[in-house]
Amino acid sequence: MYNVFGDFMERLQKIIASKGYCSRRKAEELISSGKVKVNGNIIKELGYKADHSDFIEVEGNPLGDKEDKVYYLLNKPRGIITSSNDDKGRKTVVDLIKTDKRIYPVGRLDYDTTGLLILTNDGDLTRYLTHPKNNIEKVYVAKVKGLINKEDLKTLCSGVIIDGKITSKCKAKILKIDKKNNSSVVELIIHEGRNHQVKKMLQTIGYDVLKLKRESIAFLTLDGVKSGEYRELSIKEVKKLYGEKNY
Repeated sequence: MYNVFGDFMERLQKIIASKGYCSRRKAEELISSGKVKVNGNIIKELGYKADHSDFIEVEGNPLGDKEDKVYYLLNKPRGIITSSNDDKGRKTVVDLIKTDKRIYPVGRLDYDTTGLLILTNDGDLTRYLTHPKNNIEKVYVAKVKGLINKEDLKTLCSGVIIDGKITSKCKAKILKIDKKNNSSVVELIIHEGRNHQVKKMLQTIGYDVLKLKRESIAFLTLDGVKSGEYRELSIKEVKKLYGEKNY
């Protein structure tokens, strides 16, 4: 959509995300809560369209020019908050990465969950990777209390109800049974990203999770990245995440 002056108009949340402030979903939350101004006026309408030349403030901060996009793969350790900041002063995943860009995590891992996490300032990629319709594969390895069996996993893979909604079909296999310590290790492949999903799915069939690690997202793995360390994604990897064929 163009205004009478020929400038390009876009939804406000898209502009905020494109300039690296936060994801589009987070931008929508900020708009709805009255924390966004355009040319001095508070905007709460999610359908509001603005121009990139408008003076936009988010949480009192002027929105700068469009930032260069950055992409990081982090091997998240235990005891770290998956957030850009924490009101209790706890260490976050963003604190582990040296960058002058305003980045945020794509999705989340629980405080005690470890493994692969992507951080970026690219709101479009964040939306693409987290939207259920895109079926982005995520592989988890869980250590659970109890001796899990194939029938339990068959039930799990068919879909179980968590938070009043059935989960999509998934894949799972037993990696280890430890009779001495009454525990099991299972691999679970899902395409959703609901809150505490893997833990809740396993609890539904009677197994509490003792440890949980995300091993991969799509084709990305933790190969060569130790716990607490990170690396930048290559341009080729970013294009492949977007599903481009000619990368």
